[in-house]
Amino acid sequence: MSAIQKINILNKKKWQFWIDRGGTFTDVVARSPRGDIQTLKLLSDNNLQYEDAAIEAIRRILGTKNEIIDNSKIEFVKMGTTVATNALLERNGERTLLVTTKGFKDALKIGYQARPRLFDLEVILPEQLYEKVIEIEERISPRGEILTPLDISSSYKEMIRAYQDGITTIAIVTMHGYRYPIHEKKIATLAENIGFKQISTSHQTTPLMKFVSRGDTTVVDAYLSPILRRYITKIENELEGVPIYFMQSNGGLTNATHFKGKDAILSGPAGGIVGAVKTATLSGYDKLICFDMGGTSTDVSHYNGAFERTYETVLAGVSMRTPMMNIHTVAAGGGSILHYDGNRFRVGPDSAGAEPGPCCYRNDGPLTVTDCNLLLGYINPSYFPATFGKTAAQSLDIKSVKTKFIKLGARISSHKNIEDIAEGFLKVAIENMATAIKKISTEKGYDVRKYTLVSFGGAGGQHACKVADRLDIKKIFLHPFAGVLSAFGMGLADHRSIKEQTIEKILCPKQGPKLKKINTQLTQKVHSTLHSQGVKNIKTQSHLHIKYSGSDSTIEVPLASIPIMKQQFKDLHKQQFGFTSPDKVLIVEKIHVESFGGGGSVRIDADLTNVKHRIIRSKIFRKGRWQSAEIVHRNQLNNSIKELTGPAIILEDHGTNYLEKGWIAYSDQKNNLIFERKEALNRTHAIGTVADPIQLEIFNNLFMSIAEQMGAVLENVAHSVNMKERLDFSCAIFDEAGNLVANAPHMPVHLGSMSTSIKTVIKSRSKTMKKGDVYILNNPYNGGTHLPDITVISPWFDERGKKPLYYVATRGHHADIGGITPGSMPPMSSNIQEEGILFDDFLLVEEEKFKESQLRKKLKSSKFPARNPEQNIADLKGQIAANEKGLYELTHITKQYGADTVSAYMVHVQNNAEEAVRRVIHKLADANYDYPLDNGARIKVRVKINHEERSAIIDFTGTSEQLKSNFNAPLSICHAATLYVFRCMVDDDIPLNQGCLKPVNIIVPEGSFLNPNYPSAVVAGNVETSQAIVNTLFLAFKVMASAQGTMNNFTFGDSEIQYYETIAGGMGATAKNNGASAIQSHMTNSRLTDPEVLEWRYPVLVKEFKIRENSGGQGIFSGGNGVERSILFLKDMQAAIISNNRKIAPKGLNGGGNASCGKNLLQRACGKTEILTSSQEVSVRRGDVFTIKTPGGGGYGKP
Repeated sequence: MSAIQKINILNKKKWQFWIDRGGTFTDVVARSPRGDIQTLKLLSDNNLQYEDAAIEAIRRILGTKNEIIDNSKIEFVKMGTTVATNALLERNGERTLLVTTKGFKDALKIGYQARPRLFDLEVILPEQLYEKVIEIEERISPRGEILTPLDISSSYKEMIRAYQDGITTIAIVTMHGYRYPIHEKKIATLAENIGFKQISTSHQTTPLMKFVSRGDTTVVDAYLSPILRRYITKIENELEGVPIYFMQSNGGLTNATHFKGKDAILSGPAGGIVGAVKTATLSGYDKLICFDMGGTSTDVSHYNGAFERTYETVLAGVSMRTPMMNIHTVAAGGGSILHYDGNRFRVGPDSAGAEPGPCCYRNDGPLTVTDCNLLLGYINPSYFPATFGKTAAQSLDIKSVKTKFIKLGARISSHKNIEDIAEGFLKVAIENMATAIKKISTEKGYDVRKYTLVSFGGAGGQHACKVADRLDIKKIFLHPFAGVLSAFGMGLADHRSIKEQTIEKILCPKQGPKLKKINTQLTQKVHSTLHSQGVKNIKTQSHLHIKYSGSDSTIEVPLASIPIMKQQFKDLHKQQFGFTSPDKVLIVEKIHVESFGGGGSVRIDADLTNVKHRIIRSKIFRKGRWQSAEIVHRNQLNNSIKELTGPAIILEDHGTNYLEKGWIAYSDQKNNLIFERKEALNRTHAIGTVADPIQLEIFNNLFMSIAEQMGAVLENVAHSVNMKERLDFSCAIFDEAGNLVANAPHMPVHLGSMSTSIKTVIKSRSKTMKKGDVYILNNPYNGGTHLPDITVISPWFDERGKKPLYYVATRGHHADIGGITPGSMPPMSSNIQEEGILFDDFLLVEEEKFKESQLRKKLKSSKFPARNPEQNIADLKGQIAANEKGLYELTHITKQYGADTVSAYMVHVQNNAEEAVRRVIHKLADANYDYPLDNGARIKVRVKINHEERSAIIDFTGTSEQLKSNFNAPLSICHAATLYVFRCMVDDDIPLNQGCLKPVNIIVPEGSFLNPNYPSAVVAGNVETSQAIVNTLFLAFKVMASAQGTMNNFTFGDSEIQYYETIAGGMGATAKNNGASAIQSHMTNSRLTDPEVLEWRYPVLVKEFKIRENSGGQGIFSGGNGVERSILFLKDMQAAIISNNRKIAPKGLNGGGNASCGKNLLQRACGKTEILTSSQEVSVRRGDVFTIKTPGGGGYGKP
């Protein structure tokens, strides 16, 4: 036992055990009948010593060893467990059958069709949890009309066969089953009669709209619940008669009966958040950043009076729609591995884990963050448990650590000593963790400087001061059991029960009585759940999730009178998003009812023993030199020591805490350790302008973080579905010359072309540009792509305001910018005037004054004006807000490092990318390719490699002349596609920036369709020709077979509604892997609207959405398959398709087979089928079905 401390708790009669069963260690906090607290830490898996760590811990604490546990001594056990999490990550859950609506067998596999990593040539998609899927004849409309009666006869035999094959778990998900569950209930009854042991239905699992995330959650529940049940049964058999409660992902306890797979994913981390909040708030701290640093990762979360939850998230590649603690995880822990690539220091994301562990663990592990702390003196082997080596009795091995750092230092050209190298890696790790905290705080508008950092976890205390300094946080809170706080939190947590129900009704007085009735029904259910667990004094909270009509972004508002809720929504929306829309109707998406109670009440008494303060002198390496530091044990900080001044190392039983210079440490009245900064931090860093491998990585991350923060703001404040939900936007920062420095991983076709737009503004405005000015541009002939993509550009001026030193920009796809068709994507446009309003270096904001009247006049100035200027203006204001965030963050880092240094590192990060591309070019050979398009145009490219200079000439001479159609691609598109290709060929995590193109000379003949003259139409050039250029280059370099070569742009609408989507297809195969199926490829990565949301909002039905089997080219490695998507129209309107590869098949590579061409079909209600061209607009009638069969990807290698 490692710690005993006196504690006061009510009902001190029996033992209580609070357990966090983690992936590596199991932490146990036990409260004895006398009120003592004992802690114990065991390896979670140690089969040679014990079968289960939790049971073993109870045995050891009770002193029963191998005897039968006397359960009469135990009051209860409260536990968090990673059993479900590990099963999900390792994909070793229960064999599961999915039963779903006919036409949707692949809908969960396709998901929202975005690829997980933008620049990966080998796209690895997560493995599906279900083993087999059965489609069943049934269909209910979004308003409850039974369109196809349930016919189980055809599926009954398949279900029987699956059961006889050993599958005893079933997930049942039907379209709109969340609201109309009659068919799901009947299928569940059939499954029960067959004998399925685990039956999860979507309407019971999560009765909320969104087929994909509800379906995934239901499958997760089916997949994990049997695993949990077996583990629970094992514990119950050992502890017969003892009440056992489990921590749910939502932060509340429940008994074993109610503990389901879907609620178990964040069971352990949730306990840590509860423990951190409960202990810190008890001491009077109400604004908290929870910082849980372990061996492999760091979890951070935000608290400001209430637990923050997320209701829809992606975990392990699975979309989850269930209440969970809002925890952001970054791969930076004590075991994170150190990397040096010749230019940059990087930490993680891979971890040494428990086996082999860090280098110092005497198991030949790699260098890690822990090894840095050991080398620099922040961990002292004399005060660390000697549990290493073959005998498990040796101390940490600093000799091996020094040896490996010396070898690493020999590779670093700057000839740094090993301590400088280790300190540099720590700086990178600190920056990674600080960036994670920004995502849950400053990105959401919270001023983190007013918060207290609650540090816990095995490695938290070593880094807390440095992280706090990076964020300008002045106070740190460390509980006496910070090292096992997740387990401690189990004992403090309330029991919780949550019920939700979809509403999707207008918020109006008429709905008041209905909402009250539903609230009463749900309240009765959650009360009943807690009453059954013996909870008394139950509290209940009811909230509505309200949104604007047409949006998916909800605001959580306490249930009250209609006028009060409307005002609260308005206030909260203004606070969070920066605007309100008084003209829009408010929609109640769902009601959320939560009951809680029964939490532990704890007070730890301070140790009043007058212990003499013993000071042990030690050495630590900080800021480039060895310095003296004191080492004390935490228990020595009591009333006889008022405060300790840093630098110092404070030891405790489950961790080591480092007190930085300028900070003081003291114990408060509740025996918590408080760190407080007393000396103002000097934030100026004289690091110079010469490239340094440590600072290069830090600035890489800083610049990327700024772009990502801009994207987070734009996603929040944008109005249109295109930006807010499809995420069809990009954010980036640029240097003084307008070169791209860093971007968030958004849309490649935007990012590579934005630099030209910046340079256009610089060229025309350099003498008149002023601080507070903002410009917009969508001119395809001056760096734009197509007219719906509007770029908003903001310069950053120094304090003197003489000239701009940097620029930030956002480019977003506007829902409509005029033109001859709604949505501004006309298939048959022949000149740019028919495509919408053209902005060419338009001054939108002059010295912080928004020029709205001039903007409105411009939007109405064309023969084909914008159809919804209000939405254009709202989205442009959102883009301006995103730019403001970028300017603010650039100001912050400039104050910290100086303008000269920031400007220098903007060049250095480009040089780093340039060097990475030059290494790729050196391996390439001269090449050429002739790529045909459906419309008869050809892209011809000849590549000439200069191996001595490691440079390339990409010459498109011979490419077809500009076209009469709209497939002309502005020159910026060709540059963007080329930039993307070279970035993809760099098998390393570098930012996409202008440096990637420095070794590349691109030649594109003027007047060709890749460099057309004004006023040629270009709307398809951005979405279609860009894909063709990428395929051309990959084929020329023999890197990848053709991807589908199109975005399959599908639009429909009339004067009242407009809808636009791009549809996934197949990726090309490579020499290493099959191409991915049913995924967005290359120059786009936009999301697809969920089928239930689409049907709810628009007069259409999704008849079928499936993978188009065998559409990928064959080969040693096969190309990915396309998809087949059929939309049934319930109203007369216009529909249009812009696509490619309907005549010309996507090509295979090195003998690999070609993929299948795509097809566009229109089946009329009368039964007649029309075959449509690659690009065509048609009038559709009620009952017509528009089917799009997208191409696959080419195969690689002769099969």
